[in-house]
Amino acid sequence: MTTPETASPAAFGDAQSIANDVSSGTRTAASVVANHLDRIATHDGEVHAFNVVTAERAMDAAESIDQRIAAGEDVGPLAGVPVAVKDNMCTRGVATTCSSKILEGWEPPYTATVVERLTNAGAIVVGKTNLDEFAMGSSTENSAFGPTHNPWDLDKVPGGSSGGSAAAVAAGFAPVSLGSDTGGSIRQPASLCGVVGVKPTYGAVSRYGLIAFGSSLDQIGPFTTTVADSATMFEVMGGHDPLDSTSANQPALAVSSKLDAGVDGLRVGIITEMAGDVIEGIDADVIARLRAAATALEAGGATVGEVSIPSSVYGLPAYYMVAPAEASSNLARFDGVRYGLRVDGANTALMNTASRTGGFGPEVKRRIMLGTYALSAGYRDAFYGKAQQIRTKIIEEFTAAYEHFDVLLSPASPSTAFALGDKAADPMAMYLNDVCTIPSNLSGQPSMSVPFGVGDDGMPIGVQILAPLMGDVVMFQVAAELERVANATNEAGA
Repeated sequence: MTTPETASPAAFGDAQSIANDVSSGTRTAASVVANHLDRIATHDGEVHAFNVVTAERAMDAAESIDQRIAAGEDVGPLAGVPVAVKDNMCTRGVATTCSSKILEGWEPPYTATVVERLTNAGAIVVGKTNLDEFAMGSSTENSAFGPTHNPWDLDKVPGGSSGGSAAAVAAGFAPVSLGSDTGGSIRQPASLCGVVGVKPTYGAVSRYGLIAFGSSLDQIGPFTTTVADSATMFEVMGGHDPLDSTSANQPALAVSSKLDAGVDGLRVGIITEMAGDVIEGIDADVIARLRAAATALEAGGATVGEVSIPSSVYGLPAYYMVAPAEASSNLARFDGVRYGLRVDGANTALMNTASRTGGFGPEVKRRIMLGTYALSAGYRDAFYGKAQQIRTKIIEEFTAAYEHFDVLLSPASPSTAFALGDKAADPMAMYLNDVCTIPSNLSGQPSMSVPFGVGDDGMPIGVQILAPLMGDVVMFQVAAELERVANATNEAGA
C-alpha cells in the first residue's frame, strides 16, 4: 500500500536514534526540533493533530540542550527528542483545554509529573494535541476545535480520545507522544494509526496533572513508532510520585530488560469472547491478524491456547455506568466561578447553568447526565452498584486466567479506521469501538497495542497484548517479538 505524504512515522528517526545522535553530537537538538516543526507547519493543516504548537519554547529548549551537551553534560535518555502532549495534561504557561470551550485559553499554574519527567530526561515538548473533549470519545470528532484526521487516509478518523497524539506520531510530527487511556483512548487510536500505544498498570505512572475524567480508570501512556521507544518512555515516566495518591510505591518497572528475550516458554491465551462471534462487531480481517499474531508467537516457542473471560461481554455497559458517574463528579468543578469560561447570569445558579451549557459539548453533557442519573437516590444500587459488581467479576476472571497464561491476546479495535462522520450521530455505534479495550481499564491491568499488518482496506491493525497487574515487563517482552515478526514480514513484502 502506498501511504499518503501525511503518513510518515519516524520521519526523522525514532526516539532512540535521535537521542543517540544528539548526545554524540552527530545531530543537534535544534536541527531535530526544527525539522519536526517544519513538518508540522507543512502538514498539520490537513491532519489537525495539534491544538497549539509551542515552536518558540521548543527551539529555546533545544538550544539549551545543545549548550548542555557542548559543556559535557549528560542530558538524559531522551536528549533532543520532540514529544507531543495530549491537551488534558497540565503544562505551566501553555494552554491546557481538554479540547473544550469551557477551558479555552486556560494556562495551568503547574506541570504534570509525566511531562516534567520527560523534559528532565531531555525531551522537548513541541505542542499540545487534539482530543475528544475531556477524553470522551473514540474518534477525536468531539473536539470543540474540530476533528483530527488519520494521516493514513485524511477522510478517516484517527481513533480517540487521544487521536491527536496518535496522529502526531503517525504523521512524523514527533517520534513520541503522550496520551491518556480511560476506556481504550491510547490503544484504539494506536491501532487505527499504525503506531505502538501503551496503557500501563494503574498506578505505575503518575496521574498528577492529568485533568480527570474517570479517576479509577484514567492512565497515562506513550505513543511511539517502536516498542523500544515505548519502553524508554515508560521507564522515564514511571515510578512512585508522592503527588499522586494512587501511585504505586515502587520504582519504575524495567520494561526494557527483556525486549530481546523472545517468547520461548511463555504461555499465551487468546480471549475467546474477542476472537469469534461472542462479541459482535469485530471484523473478520481484525480477527485474522489476531490469529496471525498468535501463530507467530507459537512459532517463536510460546504455548498458545484459548481462554474465556465470560464477564468481558458486560465490560461495555459496566464502563458506561462507572466512567460517567466519575465524570459527573470530576467535571462539577467547571462551574464558571474560579477559572475557565464564564457566562454571566442573574444569579450564581443561572451563571453556573449558562457557563456549563455554553462550555460543554453534546457528548460531555450526555455523560454528565448519565453519570448523575446513575448516582442518584433510588438508582445508585441498581446501576452504579451493579456495574461495580461486574467490575469485580471481570477482575476475578482475569486473575484466574493469569494462573494459566502469562499474557492474553485480543484485538485492540474491532475495526480499522472508519470514515469521518460515519458514527458521529450514533453514540452506541461509537461506544462499541472500545469493546476490546475497556476490560483492562476496569481491571487496572496493563495492555498495549502493537501494529501487526493491515486490513482488507489497507489500513493499520493493532493486536492488543494484556498482562496481569505489574506484568508490564512480560507484556513488553511479547510486544517486542510481535514487532520483530511484523518488521520481518514488511521487509519480505517490500
